[in-house]
Amino acid sequence: MLKPFEDADGLAALLAGKRLNAVVIGPGLGVGGETRELVTAVLASGAAVVLDADALTSFRDDPDALFNRLHDACVLTPHAGEFERLFPGLADESASKVEAVRAAAARAHCTVLLKGGDTVIADASGRCAINANAPPTLATAGAGDVLAGFIAGLLAQKMTAFDAAACGAWLHGDAATRFGPGLIAEDLPEILPAVLEDLR
Repeated sequence: MLKPFEDADGLAALLAGKRLNAVVIGPGLGVGGETRELVTAVLASGAAVVLDADALTSFRDDPDALFNRLHDACVLTPHAGEFERLFPGLADESASKVEAVRAAAARAHCTVLLKGGDTVIADASGRCAINANAPPTLATAGAGDVLAGFIAGLLAQKMTAFDAAACGAWLHGDAATRFGPGLIAEDLPEILPAVLEDLR
């Protein structure tokens, strides 16, 4: 099901329909002014938002322009490089990864998920979780995009941003562990139903 649009105004009009209540923006979008305009339209829509990849890097020269638009239904999902672009020096200045992500979430006024073998999730209140079930096979192209989609799917079901990020990270890691060697990103959504069935 595709709903085409032309520009930021077209995206805003599309999101005016409240059935579209969660958005992933960033993967494969390109870095620059057009992406910043699209991100601004999404954040103004009132939808829950997962910002990843190019949606983060497009604000590296002015992170506050992004932070000032974020709300409590937003999740940022940077890897270490993207984290450094948005929060320069914060990782090096912090005593731990947990401290860095907590500080980032407070600065951004939303939930931040810093990807890695020990993914750290924190919200603006300082609540924090560490997800350690991610196998090395997740270091494959597109796996982070799938994680963003998992989180958005949970947000669409009215889970809070922090819970959606923490649960999405766990589901992502468990799906990868079940699949085993040879994993590519497209395998993750295929195995998710089995993960959910076992949880049920």
